Amino acid sequence: MSEQPRRLALRAGAVLAVAATAVLVTAGPAFAHVTAQPGTAQQGGYAVVTMRVPNESDTAGTVKLEVTLPSDTPFTSVRTTPIAGWTATLTKSPVNPPAQVNGRTVTEAVTLVTFAAAPGTRIGPGQFIDFPISLGPMPKDRDSVTFPAKQTYDNGEVVAWDQPTPADGSEPEHPAPTVKLLPASGDGHGGHGGGDTPQAAAASSDAAARWLGGAGLVVGALGLGVGGGALLRARKQGGGS
Repeated sequence: MSEQPRRLALRAGAVLAVAATAVLVTAGPAFAHVTAQPGTAQQGGYAVVTMRVPNESDTAGTVKLEVTLPSDTPFTSVRTTPIAGWTATLTKSPVNPPAQVNGRTVTEAVTLVTFAAAPGTRIGPGQFIDFPISLGPMPKDRDSVTFPAKQTYDNGEVVAWDQPTPADGSEPEHPAPTVKLLPASGDGHGGHGGGDTPQAAAASSDAAARWLGGAGLVVGALGLGVGGGALLRARKQGGGS
């Protein structure tokens, strides 16, 4: 094979390698921390806040997640949805001083939601699980709500996701899951979190995953097409030299 066809073949191989890498990167999870999904909700509305928990360890699995809810602006409605292999426990605490929520005096509210894995269940390396929590009403007098979380691994390690975002906007090492609150649209329900049911949040997550997977396949197909064309040209030129 002459020098020119050889260069074309090497270029084609490089294109194929880049395309394959793009497929893996695009189709994989685009996150590394425990986050609140989606990132927005309506002030005064109800929304499903899904705690997305990726397993960051290469050797251990996640077996528990503890999510702290605000006590100064308590939620009067907190609900979870069944997840196979996991149990959810709602812990209530006194609200002191009592808070006014939509004309109601709240003296006790759920301040902690704990998801615990059954024996033999865990989030393994390279995996993640979504834990939906239906919450409301959202505070009307602030622009965000944080949900500090603790992630426990089966080797005993505990990672606290509770650091606030600094004034300069940079991301801390272990940021607390946060939901931005937007002005209400008028209906007082649903919010920008994708409706008031866990199914809506799950549908949104599934649609995003399908979009990412589809984008990865498109990139891969384009790369294969370009690489295949280059190989054919290399063979033709090699045969004619």
